[in-house]
Amino acid sequence: MSENEETTLTHHAMLVAWGQYAHGIGLVEGLAAIPLHQKTRVHQPQTKVIEFLVAILGGLSYLKDISLSAHPLDQDAVVARAWGQAGWADHSGVSRTLQELTMAETQQIIAVLEQVSQPVLDKEVLLAASAGRLELDGDLSPRAVSETSTTYPDAAFGYMGGSVGLGYQAAVVSLRSPTYGRIGLSVAHHPGSTVSCTQATALVYEAERRIGSRPLRRTDLLAQRVQHMEPQGSHLQAKVDQAQQALGQVQTELALIDQQLAAAQQQVQGLQVAYTQRQRPERPHSHLAKARQQWEMYQRRQGRRSKAVTQAQLWLERQQAHLVAHTAEITALSARLAYFAQENATNAAPIRITIRLDAGFGTPENLALLIELGYEVYTKPYGTWLSGWLKAQSAQTNAWMRVGHNAEMLAWKAIQLDDFPYPLDLAQERFSTGDGYRETGLIHFGPDDVLLDLGRWFRHYNARQIIEAGHKEAKQVFEIHHLKVRGRCALLLQEQMTLFAALWLAQCCPQIPDGWKESTHPQVKQQVKVGAQTSAWVSWQGQDCLLRFTDHSVFAGRSLSVVRQLAFQPVLPMTKSCYFSST
Repeated sequence: MSENEETTLTHHAMLVAWGQYAHGIGLVEGLAAIPLHQKTRVHQPQTKVIEFLVAILGGLSYLKDISLSAHPLDQDAVVARAWGQAGWADHSGVSRTLQELTMAETQQIIAVLEQVSQPVLDKEVLLAASAGRLELDGDLSPRAVSETSTTYPDAAFGYMGGSVGLGYQAAVVSLRSPTYGRIGLSVAHHPGSTVSCTQATALVYEAERRIGSRPLRRTDLLAQRVQHMEPQGSHLQAKVDQAQQALGQVQTELALIDQQLAAAQQQVQGLQVAYTQRQRPERPHSHLAKARQQWEMYQRRQGRRSKAVTQAQLWLERQQAHLVAHTAEITALSARLAYFAQENATNAAPIRITIRLDAGFGTPENLALLIELGYEVYTKPYGTWLSGWLKAQSAQTNAWMRVGHNAEMLAWKAIQLDDFPYPLDLAQERFSTGDGYRETGLIHFGPDDVLLDLGRWFRHYNARQIIEAGHKEAKQVFEIHHLKVRGRCALLLQEQMTLFAALWLAQCCPQIPDGWKESTHPQVKQQVKVGAQTSAWVSWQGQDCLLRFTDHSVFAGRSLSVVRQLAFQPVLPMTKSCYFSST
């Protein structure tokens, strides 16, 4: 050991390494430069934001674990030094700072996270595009809280992955990555009552913002749709005119009946006066009796005509509502067409993108919009939409094709449905359950000829389960199922930092050297759950350091040299921003 070396012990070895790396990519400097409105007493509010990120990287279940775990993070001065901080705050101070964040400040923090991770994302987009297409997956991931809690803002009851409970929904869209398997592009925090069908458009536009590319909008199809809808407007107008005529006719009949009823009533009243003056009794066949019968007949007829007027008015209102809705739809689609044409005019490098969504997103409206946006779509029908059609078609054949261990499929190519503007590839899949079958539908739109290989279609769609596996990994590794904070901005920040951490640590994996571990590409879970909780002696040499794992560590006898430097690379600065070497 040289005279210039300073050796200290840490119980969070990889957090030291990541702190050095965070300097190399400009993460620490970027977060520290964000102006926050809160006062500095002992620790700057920026330090507490960085501490929150470090706690997430360390896989802490609760915010209080910063101070109350077996090896408290806020007592680890080595980690603080690696992250360029004089020290860490108590967990209560971190909580107060996060609670006081404004949405504008939160967005600035998120912008720094996105800026740091953007070079890696750009590289993966380029690699995926070079292979022919980008593949996106969208989903809602539940975040449950205690059903008796009243302190979580905007929490609401909704589907929490198996049952109804109180919590939130995280709308997540991810990119299939040639290097890392899966990259989370964005996450939005919503009340637990939020349903998937309301989030499809937001997911797509957020994904396009992050990847910086989009497909060509299908303006030709949209123009045809608008053109085909225009004659329907004339038909609906004719029905409105017809309903107005019908209403006018029954109103005229009602007016006539009102006159006849008034005359009959006047006649009855006159006869009653005459009979009274003459003291004549009213007999069954007398003039008075007959006049009274006629009056009662007009009353009944008036009731029927009044009812007919009401029905005619309701019918007219329905036809007018249909016409208004059609006119509004034409107007909206025409505006969409103009906007898409403008987008195409400014899209110098369109890209082919496929998106997979579960049935919750598969409404006719969402599907049509995704098609018009230029996407190749793999999904399932929402609710009972198409269930009748699929059942009727499957009843006419028994040519089921086996596509899995207990799965079979039937499929139909380019079906033009009465209630959908574009032809769709449709399939019925059934799964043997031992005592019968469970059936669902599949939908595809795009250039892939999915009917050539039904097994491939089946496997490709069901491969979207990897996004659910990603949700599970985030919950288990970064403890996202434990909401560490309660403020609205803080909750969003936890989601965004977890998304960033998953990509960042996956990108760190190739930097880990050969020889110090069995695998040269350790998983994110291993890095967080093992590496971030491992003890090591840290020898400082200026800003650089050497980690020597203790005898009580799983990596006993190994060491890791971490050099804090920024190796500038114009195209992808993040991928070469620092380096690791082993001894």
